[in-house]
Amino acid sequence: MGFAQPPSTAPPTATDIQGLFDRIAPVYDSLNERLSFGLHRVWKRMAVRWSGAAPGQKVLDVCCGSGDLALLLAHQVKATGTVYGLDFSAELLAVAEGRSRRAHLPAPLHWVQGDALALPFEANTFDAATMGYGLRNLTDIPQGLAELRRVLKPGASAAILDFHRPQGWIAEQFQRWYLEAMVVPTAEQMGLTDEYAYIGPSVDRFPTGPEQVKLARQAGFERAVHYPIAGGLMGVLVVSRHDRV
Repeated sequence: MGFAQPPSTAPPTATDIQGLFDRIAPVYDSLNERLSFGLHRVWKRMAVRWSGAAPGQKVLDVCCGSGDLALLLAHQVKATGTVYGLDFSAELLAVAEGRSRRAHLPAPLHWVQGDALALPFEANTFDAATMGYGLRNLTDIPQGLAELRRVLKPGASAAILDFHRPQGWIAEQFQRWYLEAMVVPTAEQMGLTDEYAYIGPSVDRFPTGPEQVKLARQAGFERAVHYPIAGGLMGVLVVSRHDRV
């Protein structure tokens, strides 16, 4: 779920974040399952559906982590489609590749180590895309959105799942309690105190839903809608480009 943030008051560098995810790779899946009570699977299926991925398409999962969304996309595009999963953590990509080998998926998957701020693909390549808990960890969110738009074909959409700052005092207090009473203690039990202690500040810094919509439009997306889910604790930003090549 991309919870982690480096333990520093200064903005994290790409090297900081890359090293962090390499360190948490062995326990990444089990942590996500425990911390979300398994609900992250539901939210990821929602993101795949909103991406518009369909049989026979060539699709991309940016910041793919251990491969959850990419594996779901493989079932969506079926044997005639192709899935690319990109992440800059070699350790997480190794986990994802192992999972895909064991899953016997219908569509071919290609795992690529790369930077979401400089995607190693030609323009107008993909029919759909997803990103799960990656946007918040980018050091340059506008650049990440612009790169995502560049590699999408005209008419294509992307669905971006991440934390969301809920509206309303009760929801806000619940999220704060969850982060402090659930996330940090669980991370401490697994020896990852520093890696997970800064999720609160990362959520505070992350643009709200309306701000994400504004950034997406500034990046060139003709359509952008943010859908709060899970009582506003999470959100999915759905973006589309409608221009012609």
